[in-house]
Amino acid sequence: MAAKKSEQALVGEWRELLALHARTLGELDRALDGHGLGASEFEVLDVLVEAVTGRGDACLRVQEIASRIHLSQSALSRLVARLERDGLVRRAMCAEDRRGVRVELTDTGRARHTEARPLQRAVLSRMLDRIEG
Repeated sequence: MAAKKSEQALVGEWRELLALHARTLGELDRALDGHGLGASEFEVLDVLVEAVTGRGDACLRVQEIASRIHLSQSALSRLVARLERDGLVRRAMCAEDRRGVRVELTDTGRARHTEARPLQRAVLSRMLDRIEG
């Protein structure tokens, strides 16, 4: 009996986590819409800003971005195409490996990220404080 209850508790926690994730993404999408971004678009910009800050590198390979934001390769390709169309990133072939594609943050993308970042962080703080509280 105890193992069954433990399993039910585990599944319940998992479902609570999924529900929090869905609510948080919804809040982020609504909040960032005023900046012309969704949660995933902001996340790509954020990962690129962190890469520049952390390594001094102005761009990342698409595969590196995919491993950090948990989107499929095709979904990420469509997202990067939208960001490129909006002038927030640009794509280029990798000099060291012509099969690879690098994504670089533009000045416009950096500015948009800077404008939206406080709002995104505030939403995360509000939503994730519920876990600790």
